[in-house]
Amino acid sequence: MSNANCHEVTVNHQAAMQELRDMHNITMATLKAHEQQKLLLEEDFEKLRLSLQDQVDMLTFQNQSLKDKAKRFEEALRRSTDEQIIDALAPYQHIEKDLKSLKEVVEMKNQQIHQQEKKISDLEKVAQKNVFLEEKIQVLQQQNEDMKARIEMNLATQLTEENANLHESVEKESTEKKRLSRNNEELLWLLQTSPLMSPAPLWSSPSRPSPVPLVHHLWTAHLSHFSCIKI
Repeated sequence: MSNANCHEVTVNHQAAMQELRDMHNITMATLKAHEQQKLLLEEDFEKLRLSLQDQVDMLTFQNQSLKDKAKRFEEALRRSTDEQIIDALAPYQHIEKDLKSLKEVVEMKNQQIHQQEKKISDLEKVAQKNVFLEEKIQVLQQQNEDMKARIEMNLATQLTEENANLHESVEKESTEKKRLSRNNEELLWLLQTSPLMSPAPLWSSPSRPSPVPLVHHLWTAHLSHFSCIKI
């Protein structure tokens, strides 16, 4: 074997040995870590076991205490007399009676509620009727106002016509009175200026008529004309 081959074999052998050493170191480190973890788990387990044991012991003690109390209570109940039992049940003797009274109160309240609901329903009906009546009253009031307006308009028209007729009558009467006044003045003037109204002479002629009948005739005719106009 040549020196080169020997050297190559030596190098490969050393590399393989180094790889084995590295793997061994890694394996040992892993085992050591596992061992430490195992120790920690064992410690935690021991702590947990002790804690659980304490809890078990405490629960066992409490259970025994409860058993003792139950036993003493049972013995006390056995020693209790009928009077003690009656005293213990006394607060509950009136439950049935109280329930009956409560039921009666509830029924009475239900009746009151039913009556109130009926009253509310009646009031709602009355309110609806009032609304209808108010609307009807408004319609009637409007009709009344319209009728009043028409009556006032007709009355105003009628009064206007009557006032016009009355004014016309007054005008006619005033005109007639003025005419009669003028006639009276003319008649008075005629009477005053008539020769028949002159002073009579001391002598009288049998053939000269007396002025009195003529004046009486004129005055009578004037009065007759005035009476016809008034009628």
